[in-house]
Amino acid sequence: MRIAEISSPEILALHGDRDDHHLLSQIESIVKQIETHSINKPPPEALTANLRQCLTQLSQLAPFSNSLKFQIWKLSYRLWNVCVDISNTATIRSSSSTVAAENQAELRHLTADLLSIAIDVTGIPSPAIKSASFYYKTGMLWHNLRKFDLAAKCFERATDLVSKLDIASITDAGERKLLLDLNLARSRTAWEVRDPNLAVTLLNRSKSMLSGSCEDYMELAKQFMAFGKCSLSKNNGDAANRDLSEALKLMNEALENCEKGFGAARTREEKVEIRGLRWKVLRFIAAIHLQKEEFESVIKCVKVLRDSAEGGDDHPSLSVLAMKAWLGLGRHGEAEKELRGMVIDRGIPEGVWVSAVDAYFSAAGTAGAETAKGVFLGLLGRCHVSAGVAVRVASRVLGGGGEGGKVRAKVVA
Repeated sequence: MRIAEISSPEILALHGDRDDHHLLSQIESIVKQIETHSINKPPPEALTANLRQCLTQLSQLAPFSNSLKFQIWKLSYRLWNVCVDISNTATIRSSSSTVAAENQAELRHLTADLLSIAIDVTGIPSPAIKSASFYYKTGMLWHNLRKFDLAAKCFERATDLVSKLDIASITDAGERKLLLDLNLARSRTAWEVRDPNLAVTLLNRSKSMLSGSCEDYMELAKQFMAFGKCSLSKNNGDAANRDLSEALKLMNEALENCEKGFGAARTREEKVEIRGLRWKVLRFIAAIHLQKEEFESVIKCVKVLRDSAEGGDDHPSLSVLAMKAWLGLGRHGEAEKELRGMVIDRGIPEGVWVSAVDAYFSAAGTAGAETAKGVFLGLLGRCHVSAGVAVRVASRVLGGGGEGGKVRAKVVA
C-alpha cells in the first residue's frame, strides 16, 4: 500500500552552499531518477550505491533545521511509494526473482534510514511510530527472504525508535497494533537464529502491548503455540525431557491467551475462531503429557475437550490420545471402549485407527487379540482398507507375522 506523501508548511528557501543542502539536492536527484525509471525492473545498482553514500554523509551533519527535516520526510515518502509501485508491479506480473526482491528490500532499508535521520521533526504526528513502521515493513521483507541478520537490524532499530514511548498513552489502534506486530516479528527472527531465550522474553514482553482485543490475544497465542510445536518437534537425545517441558510451558502460555481472548471476543465469529485455537492448543498439551507419560493429565485434557461448549471437540486424535493414556494407566477396559468407538467415527483416517489397533494390541498382548480383531473387522465393514494396511493389522491379530497370517489378511482385504 502506498503511503500518502506528507503535507508540510512552505519549505524555507535553500541558501548558501551548506553541505546538508547540497546532499539533499543530490538525494532528490536520485529519487527523481528512480521515479522516472521503469517500474518493471528495479533501479540500477549505481543509484542505490549513490543513495547509500549520500545517506552516510548526511547522517554526519545532524542536527538539522525543522524545515530541512520536513524535506527529508517528503523525499523518504516519495522513495517509499516508488518501492511500493515496483513491488506491486512485480506481484501482478509474478516476475519477482530473489535478487530483485533483495534489491527491493535494500532500497526500502535505505528509505527507512533516510526517514530516521529526521526522526525528531516537529509538526508531524507520531514521527517515531511512522519511522518505526518503515523499519518493521522492511524487516518483514528481509525475514521472508531469510536474511535474518538484516531483519533483526531493522526490528531492533524500530524498537529503539519507539522505546521511549509510553505505551499506555497510545490510543490509536493502528499504532498499538504496530508495536505488537513489531515485537512478535522480532521474536520470530530471534527464534530463527536459535536464540530461544530472547524469543520467549520478547513474547512475554508483548503482553504489555496487547490492546485487549480478541485478535491481539489470538496472535500472541498462535506465536506461543508455534514455538511450542518447534520445541516439541526437537524432542531428541538427552535433552528430550527438557524440550518437552519447554514445549508444555509454551503451550500453557498459548492456552492462557486463548482463555483471555475468548473472554474478549465480541462476535460469534471471534468466539468460534478462538475456541478452535484453544482446542488445538489443548490437543498439543495432551500429546505432550502423553510423551511425558503423564497419563492422568492426558485424560483430563481429553475430558475438557469433549465436554466443551457447543458439542465439544470431536477431533479424531482424541480417541487415540485417550486410548493410549488408558493403556498407560493399565485400564484396558477403558482403552477398549475408545478403540471400539473408532468403528463408529467415520471421520477417523485409516492411518490413525490402524495405528491405534496396533498400539492397543502391543499393550494388551494376547488378551487384546479378540478385541483388536473385532474392531478391525468392524472397520472393514464401513470403509475401504488397502491390502497393505490389512496385512499390517491382520498379521498381528490373526496369526502373527507368519505366512499363513499374511495369506488370511489378503483374503480379508
